[in-house]
Amino acid sequence: MAAHTSRNMSPSRNVSGSSVLDGNVLAGPLAELFAFDVTTARERCASCGDVEALASAIVYSSPMGWVVRCPTCEDVLMVMVRTAGRYSLTARGMTWLRVDR
Repeated sequence: MAAHTSRNMSPSRNVSGSSVLDGNVLAGPLAELFAFDVTTARERCASCGDVEALASAIVYSSPMGWVVRCPTCEDVLMVMVRTAGRYSLTARGMTWLRVDR
């Protein structure tokens, strides 16, 4: 059984010896990952399996945000919503997003 932590607990070790931490540990790696032109990243459509650069997607724009569709099958890859002081993103239409450094 894996060890559990809460925000106020110190890190613990699970059976495999890896540290069990909260999501704050991702601040550095995620900042590094998303500090680039995301349109150059390649994505795989969960519907048809096509692999393309995000820049080739079909994007429908509105004042509230964007709907991103696969250029091959036109299924939804991602939805990004903009509200006051916040962005929300769902990417259930992608099986992965690859960032080449």
